[in-house]
Amino acid sequence: MRFRLLRRRLTISPHRVAVRNALPWPLRWLLAALLLGFSAALALWAFEFGKSIAGLDSGSREELVRLRDEVARLRAEARQQQEVAATAGSLLTAERSALERVQVQMRQLEADNRSLRDDLGFFEKLIPAGRSDGVSIRGLQAERQAGQRLRWQVLVIQPVRNAPEFKGQLEIVLSGTQNGQPWTGSPPAVAQPLQFQQYRRAEGLLELPEGVVVQTVTARVLEGSAVRTVHSVDVD
Repeated sequence: MRFRLLRRRLTISPHRVAVRNALPWPLRWLLAALLLGFSAALALWAFEFGKSIAGLDSGSREELVRLRDEVARLRAEARQQQEVAATAGSLLTAERSALERVQVQMRQLEADNRSLRDDLGFFEKLIPAGRSDGVSIRGLQAERQAGQRLRWQVLVIQPVRNAPEFKGQLEIVLSGTQNGQPWTGSPPAVAQPLQFQQYRRAEGLLELPEGVVVQTVTARVLEGSAVRTVHSVDVD
């Protein structure tokens, strides 16, 4: 031991030195982060400052404001056009509905007018020229149809002005042959209530029994059990 100390003093070898860090590594990382953050903030400030000096930032804001105003204006115009289109569509739909209703009414009026003209012509042609009182049967017609069918039509009138209301019954009786033998329909082929004041037209289509050939059609008007008028026609 003494020898080692003596040799160490006599030799020129340097002493051992231990180098230790002054700061621990977490503090060094924190310091580095602060320096980097400061540098980034300084760079951002320099960038913004340069934009403001060059006038780029103010121009961008003005352009953004202008574009926003333009978008708002276009949206307002689009809403207005949509409202106008919706209003026009509603008006067009209403006009079409009104036109359809008018067309339906016109067709109905034309049909009513034709029916009235037919009634008037039928009435004027069949009404007697002279004056008669009471209920009369005019214009009894009968026509064979395809198959075993017979179409009939009759006009019953009271040919006086301000005639009282008549309430009774109309009967249509058929007669002819069936399979070559005389035949008369019983009960009447038609028996329906009859109520009118001036005139009443009645018509119908009858299905005939198999083998029946109608030769005569008779119409009669009853009031209660009393027969007021009878009229017959031959079927060709």
